[in-house]
Amino acid sequence: MAALVEEFTLSTVVLGAGPDGLLGVEQSDKTDQFLVTDSGRTVVLYKVSDQKPLGSWSVKQGQIITCPAVCNFQTGEYIVVHDNKVLRIWNNEDVNLDKVFKATLSAEVYKIHSIQGTEPLVLFKEGAVRGLEALLAEPQQTIETVISDGEVIKWTKFFLAYRHPVLIFITEKHGNYFAYVQMCKSHNLTKYILLLGQEEKSVTPNFSAHVDRNFISLMSLSSDGCIYETLIPIYLNDTEKDHKVVSSLLLKTVVSGNARNGVALAILDQDHVAVLGPPLPASKECLSIWNTKFQTLQTSKELSHGTSGQLWYYGENLFMLHGKFLTVIPYKCEVSSLAGALGKLKHSQDQDTPTMPHFVNWETSQGCGLRSYNSEHSSRVLRRKKIETSLQPEGPATEQLLSTIKKDSEKHIEVELRKFLAKWTPDFHTIIGDIVTGLLERCKAEPSFYPRNCLMQLIQTHVLSYSLCPGLMEIALERTDVQMLQLCLQQFPDIPELVTCSCLKIFLSIGDDSLQEININMESVFDCSDTVQDEKMEEKTEILQNGFNPKDSNCSNCNQEKPQDATKTTSCPVTPKRAALLNAILHSAYSEAFLLPHLKDIPAKHITLFLQYLYFLYLKCSGNAAMTLPGIRPPTLSQIMDWICLLLDANFTVVLMIPEAKRLLINLYKFVKSQICVYSELNKIEVSFRELQKLNQEKNSRGLYSIEVLELF
Repeated sequence: MAALVEEFTLSTVVLGAGPDGLLGVEQSDKTDQFLVTDSGRTVVLYKVSDQKPLGSWSVKQGQIITCPAVCNFQTGEYIVVHDNKVLRIWNNEDVNLDKVFKATLSAEVYKIHSIQGTEPLVLFKEGAVRGLEALLAEPQQTIETVISDGEVIKWTKFFLAYRHPVLIFITEKHGNYFAYVQMCKSHNLTKYILLLGQEEKSVTPNFSAHVDRNFISLMSLSSDGCIYETLIPIYLNDTEKDHKVVSSLLLKTVVSGNARNGVALAILDQDHVAVLGPPLPASKECLSIWNTKFQTLQTSKELSHGTSGQLWYYGENLFMLHGKFLTVIPYKCEVSSLAGALGKLKHSQDQDTPTMPHFVNWETSQGCGLRSYNSEHSSRVLRRKKIETSLQPEGPATEQLLSTIKKDSEKHIEVELRKFLAKWTPDFHTIIGDIVTGLLERCKAEPSFYPRNCLMQLIQTHVLSYSLCPGLMEIALERTDVQMLQLCLQQFPDIPELVTCSCLKIFLSIGDDSLQEININMESVFDCSDTVQDEKMEEKTEILQNGFNPKDSNCSNCNQEKPQDATKTTSCPVTPKRAALLNAILHSAYSEAFLLPHLKDIPAKHITLFLQYLYFLYLKCSGNAAMTLPGIRPPTLSQIMDWICLLLDANFTVVLMIPEAKRLLINLYKFVKSQICVYSELNKIEVSFRELQKLNQEKNSRGLYSIEVLELF
């Protein structure tokens, strides 16, 4: 299901919108801030949550802004072009645009694109593309002509496909439409001829696009009020020819066929589109959200003051000109399902937290013999499968790569594998298993052969498992490749307990000097730089354990812990890189019955070190009101406690005999007893609340009567 939330006005001042509306609304480096460029001379920075402008910049009288201002996410600066060729760059501290950086270009700019994760791109009106850094290094460089005479750019979009920047722009010439796909890193440009219907050619259609696996799903809202979809491959070997792509009907009559103005289209996610326009010839303009998978209208909102026919969306906010003011309409879209489309989805009682259930995507089922619910959807799925199959590496290509693995050098294999993965789709994961098997067989035959980079690339395809390639972790253990072992622990869901314990032994025994030279994923480790300061603060103040102070308690059974005892354990006993490796162990799946016997084989000093680290994490969790650790995907309190119990169950007698572990065991004992006191007090409070609730219910029931009906059978 989808829902539109109550709208609010972002600008209370009439914007300088021309007859065609605004030039654009673009996101800044702050998720809550947006750059609004009017069709005259002004750029305004708005903060959505505060519904107010943070800054405003204007060009001089006589100058005019010709493309929307954007933010350079790499530097935090803003970029705009006025008078087609003059580029300006400024930041929040600048007041006058006439005094900021200026560069005059040799050709007219159509639009500047900027998204997170890559440098801004400049698209010129003649179809040429330049990176901002290369353009600023030589502003007067010659700009080539890409499109033919008479072609005019009508629409463009910039996005990342498999972390590679891709630019698509649509041109029109004599009623014919063309799509150009520019691969920015490889500089490959592919031209497609869009075979649109006669209805689509009568008036310039509205376009929107998103990436779906190895192709671009280009949607167009035609003058007949229908939405058409065109699937354009991203990767194509033959870039010299003009390839033809056919559009298919996706949604029928989402807006009135007589509408010529105030119509727009935006793709919200894989299954939902937002449409701006009147649903009926005589009706007012309306904003609606449609489910493309089930061909259903999800929600709509009437716009009584009219719009400019422009629609922007960022995050979960839709932006548009409603009347003369810029309006924001938040929206929510849940995962598409048949139950949700028919209104039969059971929602949570908490209406503030939308349910996001997981459903099987039947479109990706292979060989199930399933038929779609209507012919239009079925033909679209079949056409998508046909394109994916054409993009999939053919059998000879796979055989050629396997032959290369058997005899060529590691460098050559890495190059060929990168080419192969550019055409590969995740639906055919068995091919990746065959490639890994071929690499591992050569590793066993030739001890000097170890294509580490190739194996890392294959693991990062997210389709491998331990059962598909059991020899992969075995060879990583032999070569003490802790980076690969960490990646396998994060990716593989079916690692045996014996292998998990073997990884744990290496993570605990490898030297700190060796770890310093290894590149390890540190996202699960939080910053411990404030540990010393925390210790000093704890020496001056009393320790509160989850809001409970043992000194203030009258619980005689609790051994009170002095602040000095706790501060001794606040420093992390392992280095950050070793902590990242141990966190991968904590996240791994296991069965307790199979894991315990293997834990007994770990040396006692390593068990003690691991227990000290777990106790450190436990203290950090206990000191946080939310009982969680900071960072991306850190260990949970449940995982920490489970592993403490596992280690003590498997090695308690051994640990008890080690002098170094005595203080640790005493601290664990004291801390557990103090927590028992905390829960004891909480139970008393809970009982008191229950008694008060009963009293309140008895008080409210006085003076009332009830009717009881008895049915006799």
